[in-house]
Amino acid sequence: MSLSVSEDMGVSLPVIGRVHSPYGQKFAVPRQSSLVSDAVSELEFFAPYGDPQAFVGIEGFSHLHLIFYFHQVPTAAFRPMVRPPRLGGNQHMGVFATRSPFRPARMGLSIVKLERLHQVRGLVRLTVSGADVVDGTPILDIKPYIPFVDALPEAVGGFAAVPPPLKQVVFSTEATAQLQALTERQMRALRQILAQDPRPAYKAQIADSKIYYAELFGYNVGFSVDDGTVHVLEAVKL
Repeated sequence: MSLSVSEDMGVSLPVIGRVHSPYGQKFAVPRQSSLVSDAVSELEFFAPYGDPQAFVGIEGFSHLHLIFYFHQVPTAAFRPMVRPPRLGGNQHMGVFATRSPFRPARMGLSIVKLERLHQVRGLVRLTVSGADVVDGTPILDIKPYIPFVDALPEAVGGFAAVPPPLKQVVFSTEATAQLQALTERQMRALRQILAQDPRPAYKAQIADSKIYYAELFGYNVGFSVDDGTVHVLEAVKL
């Protein structure tokens, strides 16, 4: 399987695998990698790319660059400016000054933590944490994260210089009972996801009584937000 990256130039990239993540839809996926450190995903690699020889030495690295394709973002005419959620969704910035998925080639880049390497039917799978991609996302490549060149303490973060603020998350008695099958780590991840406030960015500063639903960990999780608190109301098994 391959993706046509530029029909004019005839360039294509192979899809080497896919991501199995807790995020059943785009809504509620963290806006950056590593913000939800307890969210565990699995990278499945297709033949011939899942050959164990291709991964010799990878366990010496704690983190990886995950290069993927935004397969749920519709292809459209190039837009030079977008509205980053970090700026409330109200200000325009050049697309190349953002990490918006609405890019010319729809390519994404995330940093994930390598948790485990194992094999399924002779093909490698990597268990990672911190991925910010929807379930089923095509993988284009992975590369090791190298701290002495990839971590630059003098780097300037522009309009995203500090982490986003977090909200308190409170689970109702009903939701707590419905989520009993989740592990302790999955519950921590769910709390981290919702603390980011998945609603459209412009909603953060206005009164909002709407109940939202997000597909997470195989549940349709219903929540509302008021006064800086996310109230988890119910979780229906999908």
